Amino acid sequence: MVKQQLVWDLPVRIFHWCFVCVLVALWYTSDQDNDLIEIHMKLGYTALSLVLFRVLWGIWGTRYAQFKNFIPSISELKAYIHDFRLGKAKAYIGHNPLGSLMVVFILFAVLLQATSGLFISDDIFSAGPYNGTLSESFEKLLKTTHSNGFNIILTLSGLHIFAVLYYLIIKKQNLIKPMFNGKKLNIGKNDGIAHSRLLIAFIIAVVVVGFVYWLVVINAPVIEEYYY
Repeated sequence: MVKQQLVWDLPVRIFHWCFVCVLVALWYTSDQDNDLIEIHMKLGYTALSLVLFRVLWGIWGTRYAQFKNFIPSISELKAYIHDFRLGKAKAYIGHNPLGSLMVVFILFAVLLQATSGLFISDDIFSAGPYNGTLSESFEKLLKTTHSNGFNIILTLSGLHIFAVLYYLIIKKQNLIKPMFNGKKLNIGKNDGIAHSRLLIAFIIAVVVVGFVYWLVVINAPVIEEYYY
């Protein structure tokens, strides 16, 4: 049995901690009274880039980063919950079924939050690049979604932190350290990954950054304003 094997590739680890930092920064800059709304908008574009990168990395990334290898079926999820309640849940090298769902939910919630931000305005100083391109009623719906969506993200993040602490304190499994060094203890040699596919990650990152720049700068329509 090999003591340590690489499980979480470098792109996943960089994404994870950048994602954490961006979410904290988004929360801090979300209050318009602190005059940081322009920074908040740029952070929103960053969050959108990160989510898009993670989605693509879930297709072309390494073994444990790929969605096809960790998104559970309903039967797998039911079996895991049943075994977990009995204290017999097996250990997973990558995400367990509940952890997998948490990843999907958080990514979707942040994607929805970032996308809705493209279409809304604070009615005072700033507006998303696509504000005014949709009907007033739909933009109002998106504004409501954006105003309340971060509470959902905070709830999901809180559940994630609680789960990590539960595993650390109760089950004596440190899930934090592998997100720094990428390695897990006592897994078979063939259960690890050989490398992080950095070239592919770099290409995906360049494509994503280019797309988001095109989306929010080049392709953003110019909405004419009329003053009476």
